[in-house]
Amino acid sequence: MTADSLAADLAGKPEALSALSRRFPRWDPYAALPALLDDEPASVRFLAIGSAHRACSVAAARLRRAGIGAQADLSSSAEEPPAGPETLVVGVTLGDGQRELCASLERYVGRSPVVVLAPDPDTVVARYADLLVPLRTGEEASGLGCHAYRNALALLLLLGHRLGAPVGGSGNFPGLLMRVSHAEETLLKRAPEWVPEVAEVLESPSGVHLVAPAERLATAWQGALVLRRGPIRTAHVAETGEWSHTDRHPAAVTDYRALLFTGSSYDQRFAEHLVQLRGAFVAVGSTPDRERVPGAAATVRYPGDTDPDVRLLTEPLVPELLAAHWWARGAVVST
Repeated sequence: MTADSLAADLAGKPEALSALSRRFPRWDPYAALPALLDDEPASVRFLAIGSAHRACSVAAARLRRAGIGAQADLSSSAEEPPAGPETLVVGVTLGDGQRELCASLERYVGRSPVVVLAPDPDTVVARYADLLVPLRTGEEASGLGCHAYRNALALLLLLGHRLGAPVGGSGNFPGLLMRVSHAEETLLKRAPEWVPEVAEVLESPSGVHLVAPAERLATAWQGALVLRRGPIRTAHVAETGEWSHTDRHPAAVTDYRALLFTGSSYDQRFAEHLVQLRGAFVAVGSTPDRERVPGAAATVRYPGDTDPDVRLLTEPLVPELLAAHWWARGAVVST
């Protein structure tokens, strides 16, 4: 893993997603799903670890809002909820965490229908699948799974739609992928302008804090994990509304810098409190009824950032590009 390999992976994200969109409608990853289920499942259990678990949490929450029983559990959990043909089990790996996922899926083989999403169809966890869905990411040289995370989340959203979750703005799935590809391309093209500025604002011996609304907390976790694994930066995660009850306290005694993924009704409260505590933050995305979040040292915008699904799939690129920037700078400094 190197900074250059991460930069190359990120540069290839728009075209890779465009290539995935062009596979539809000839390729239907869930064409065999009706054969696995006599009726809609009574419950859906998602199993994964790391960023894949966070992506599963998004899918599970959307199904619950549609009145479908769904939960996302860590595949390392020792809990063993009842299994049966009415429970659909969905295992997800981005390439890592397969030991835990295999151990968890072992409990369901022959008892519940199992869907597995994985980058490589030859991976060991595929043998547990009644239906295998390849992520079609190609090789990721950095090993950080940025393509895999985005593709897994997109395909989980599609699965949710097939199971009855609200379609929202992504009813045209290939169209959604193309809009995300365009948004990513814009962020990459403008990166030389905004990345150094944002990196300077967020530089702190206390690390960087990624703050997001509950429905997009997966974004913050994906960004934090890439920052931790690539440039080995201290990165923390907080939910926007909860921030005033938890992270507000360390913000009073540290050089607190935050990357705020906008869209929560508590954005303004977060901003007011952090500015009062002499912290600094950068806002990512649109803000309803106003041009920017008051107090933001900088704002990163991109096409389509008013669409919830476009935001969900695009915005992890912001901390990923910051990770590549800090990693490259660290490599230069260390030589």
